[in-house]
Amino acid sequence: MRQLLVLSLAVMASACSTIAAPPAPTTAPTTALIQPNANLRAEGIPPIPATLAAALAKYNDFRGHSLVDWHPQRREMLVAHRKQGASTSQIYRLTGPMAEAEQLTDFADPVTRASYEPNDGNYVVFERASGGNEVAQLYRLDLATRAVTLLSDPDLRHSLQTWTHGKPAQMVSTAVPLDRTATGGTRAEVNTTIWLTDPLQPAGRKLVATLPGGGWGVDALSADDRTLALQRYVSANESEVWLMDVASGQRRQLLPAAGDKTPAAYDAAGFLPDGKSLLVVTDRDGEFKALNKVDLSTGQRQRVEPLLDWDLSVGSLSKDGRLAALRSNEDGLGRLRLLDTRTLKELPAPTLPAGAAGGALFRRGSQELGFAVNSSAGPGQVFSLDASTGQAVQWTRASAAPGIDPSRFAPQQVVRWTSFDGRQISGLLSQPPARFTGKRPVFIDIHGGPEGQSSIGFMGRMNYLLEELGVAIIRPNVRGSTGYGKTFLALDNGFKREDSVKDIGALLDWIKTQPQLDADRVLVSGGSYGGYMSLAVATHYSDRIAGAIDVVGISHFVTFLNNTESYRRDLRRVEYGDERDPAMRAFQERISPLTNAGKITKPLFVVQGRNDPRVPWTEADQIVQKVRANGTPVWYLLAENEGHGFARKENADFQFYATVMFIQQTLKP
Repeated sequence: MRQLLVLSLAVMASACSTIAAPPAPTTAPTTALIQPNANLRAEGIPPIPATLAAALAKYNDFRGHSLVDWHPQRREMLVAHRKQGASTSQIYRLTGPMAEAEQLTDFADPVTRASYEPNDGNYVVFERASGGNEVAQLYRLDLATRAVTLLSDPDLRHSLQTWTHGKPAQMVSTAVPLDRTATGGTRAEVNTTIWLTDPLQPAGRKLVATLPGGGWGVDALSADDRTLALQRYVSANESEVWLMDVASGQRRQLLPAAGDKTPAAYDAAGFLPDGKSLLVVTDRDGEFKALNKVDLSTGQRQRVEPLLDWDLSVGSLSKDGRLAALRSNEDGLGRLRLLDTRTLKELPAPTLPAGAAGGALFRRGSQELGFAVNSSAGPGQVFSLDASTGQAVQWTRASAAPGIDPSRFAPQQVVRWTSFDGRQISGLLSQPPARFTGKRPVFIDIHGGPEGQSSIGFMGRMNYLLEELGVAIIRPNVRGSTGYGKTFLALDNGFKREDSVKDIGALLDWIKTQPQLDADRVLVSGGSYGGYMSLAVATHYSDRIAGAIDVVGISHFVTFLNNTESYRRDLRRVEYGDERDPAMRAFQERISPLTNAGKITKPLFVVQGRNDPRVPWTEADQIVQKVRANGTPVWYLLAENEGHGFARKENADFQFYATVMFIQQTLKP
């Protein structure tokens, strides 16, 4: 399932071996202050000097691009981008490489997913939610008039999956119902509906099927528009591939094969030109996800190149199905690969710009592959590759504030340490420049998911810690992270939940052995599941950290499972355990940070969006109240117009300023 990966952004303010106070005003005796905007509730957060905001400004405005779609007839594309001075990312049209981007959408909420009508490209369908609630709706944008038309039912959460191949084109979309659990709603049964809609005639949409549960998605549609390949997601370790007849809605399970009881992940990537087989990525035969060719009639699988000890995914198939763009996840670095689907052989490695590649998409009717690259040296930039010639062309250039040269930012390095059970755990270490002497403070940033991964790429605002303050950053991939095999992925499930917390304890041990790192000045932070991890570390290792930052994190597993949106609940129970089982409920009660809040003795900063459907705001509110009752200092920042992380720049900026202040107070010598 797609998970929104949320990272806490934090910085310090010093250029020596200590943490300095906020910059002092240079002239007026009364320092101007940055006030939270009307949508922010700030509790316990000291006044923020405008001089501090000014000092951080140049690290606060990195702006890259991501590839969204190719035009079906012309060599032009849609990209997502936040322009200078804007609050959110929107959709832009590029008419050629390095052309001036033309803005197509302009909303208070971000718009990052869109698709051209696949025949003539006269209109675009895009997704947009409100206030971070993730209740995405589908809209048609007519390019000639810029008129916007709602295409979907606002009481459902929608996702555009693919298009039919005929004329007029119909979009294939999915929808799930909402119960708004956190505000008292309930739902006895959850289902997923699949729809066919002509965006020019939305009233005539057709219901294809109603499927039980919330874990269904469309992976591919056959060239004759007769068969859908569906994925039923059970957990990060288990999923299924089904084939559905579009006309009747009847479906049959293709993978795993009948009688195969071995849990495995299966993800269909696309129908091959012969019409008789399907490309599927699966870890059924080993630790890592490999590419398979699957016979549609028998379900027989054939493993094909490349054969790697890393996870593979398929980004795109060319329209004729003869080329596949693959991505290998190599210790957190995304590497682009090409496969000839006729010979099932990998093509020679293309020469690409340095960095992590992702978002690959073939231009219709060609061998030109668009993709985005980011690295420690800059945010996303869009390129295209002509697979027939190997020539790469740059389409966009990332922006940074004057006075900042991202190309000089240090690369991340993989480090490893041994955990309590002898298992090797890895993470990404970013070191400050050599001009900083003495032992450096450490910022531990834990990813969400929990089946997420800290990957090599651009660090954004966090470069301030490295470049200006000399703070080292470690982004661990504890057990339960993706990218290191299916056994590793399952090591934190159910009653093993706190084993991942012990991995951070082992990291704290490792930090003590590193002569360049200061084990007495460590701050732990995380977002989403990483927020739970940060709180859990604060309960288990309070004497070994200086403070903790919890961004949209789980504070109690039972209340979380009761209040998360119903379409997610069963999927989360597989990962965290089913609270309806008495033994599991007792375990969840015992390990939850809320239960152990009395052990949180170091300062805590909690950040939350009111409209979060994943981790409801009540998770933040209850831990804030409980920890404050202990007399522990707690800062609390709640955004009324945000969800699972702050998407609006003005809100994220204030979070950034407050985080700086928090770190200055907690990591001072």
